[in-house]
Amino acid sequence: MHPESMRVGDLARRTGLSVRTLHHYEEIGLLSPSRRTGAGYRLYGAPEIARLQQIVSLRQLGFSLRETRDCLSRPDYSLQRVIELHIMELRERIVAQSRLCERLEVLAEHVRSSETISVEEFLQTIEEMRRVEKYYTPEQLEELRQRRETIGDERIREVEAEWPQLMAQVRAEMDKGTDPTSETVRRLATRWLDLVNEFTGGNPEIEKSLRRMYQEESAIHGMDTSEMREMAEYISKATED
Repeated sequence: MHPESMRVGDLARRTGLSVRTLHHYEEIGLLSPSRRTGAGYRLYGAPEIARLQQIVSLRQLGFSLRETRDCLSRPDYSLQRVIELHIMELRERIVAQSRLCERLEVLAEHVRSSETISVEEFLQTIEEMRRVEKYYTPEQLEELRQRRETIGDERIREVEAEWPQLMAQVRAEMDKGTDPTSETVRRLATRWLDLVNEFTGGNPEIEKSLRRMYQEESAIHGMDTSEMREMAEYISKATED
């Protein structure tokens, strides 16, 4: 056996990936062993292990298997580039964790000062911090903070009051079976997109993070997100050309 070659079982043990996962990567054309032994055992060499590094990094960056395969076929996703992207993501997480630590320190100071904080406040704070830090990068959070200052608290309260009314109107049209391409629903869709744009500032990456949050969380602010996803899908049909 070549000194740099590894059998699938050994590679699985060293990387923490399962043999089944490595076999699946081979089946979908994502990672194929360079050689096999006379007995038919898969052998992974240095190039395949380097490619596996790219795969693991891209997966941790949130890419699907299909997206990972597409990226690896492109020259702009070289080994160096993928590692650099992973480093950037990890640094962003470190910053996010530092900010979370600061927030908890403030909360701890309130406790030390014997300020009354209800259990519900604790739970809501923890839930909101976890969610925000999970889905938005530090840069996006800073942009959202600046946007909040620009818009102002009064306008934010107005939008928060308008959303439930708009969702109720959309749900009513859905329940009536109104064609999403109707003029009524198109007007609602226009207002829906305007409110989203007002929150995101037209930043497609923030919108992507917002959409991912509603896709992955089961409830936000006590609202079942599956209902929001149904309405968003209905609205999207109204905006199709």
